[in-house]
Amino acid sequence: MCTGKCSRCIGVTLIPLAGACLAANLLLFFPDFKLKYVQENDMLTPEILYLGGIVGGGILIFFPGLHIHATGSGGCCANRCGMFLSLIFAVLGAAGSIYCLVLSTLGLINGPTCLDTSGNWSRPFYYNSELSELSKDSYLFQPDSWSLCVEPKNVVVFNVALFALQIAFSALEFILCTIQAINGFFGCLCGTCNKRRARPV
Repeated sequence: MCTGKCSRCIGVTLIPLAGACLAANLLLFFPDFKLKYVQENDMLTPEILYLGGIVGGGILIFFPGLHIHATGSGGCCANRCGMFLSLIFAVLGAAGSIYCLVLSTLGLINGPTCLDTSGNWSRPFYYNSELSELSKDSYLFQPDSWSLCVEPKNVVVFNVALFALQIAFSALEFILCTIQAINGFFGCLCGTCNKRRARPV
């Protein structure tokens, strides 16, 4: 596959992944699909407020995805200069995906902020979490402990599902951006190998 076609495939894949990360992060602001939790910052985990999915996996992937796709298409962008710019955008996208991946992993490991059984807003799983690894003692492997969170309803399942999706999406984004960085490097050397349209006589 030539570098131009590879760029088009990567670009068209990055755009929906960016949208999915952005949507997942937005949903995390509304546990139990209620507005009252977003009105008070101490009711949401810091990993949500740092906007990993919106900024890192969303915006910093969406615009590079558009440029990478345009670089692989015919026209003035399908040249060595365009491929060099796509390499730069791919590195920027990779940085954004790492930001999203790290925050999502921490959010998953540390657990949600919730109203616990003692009547306080806290992160009941945070102090029992292993920040360096997911051990068998983690709340993730002990569903019976999830009842420690009383409100919002089913917040543990909500957070686990959405942070896990962000991890999956941002990991794919990182892989695709890394491939595009390599592809962009070879595109700088060899061009996009797009066939030029025959000029009418």
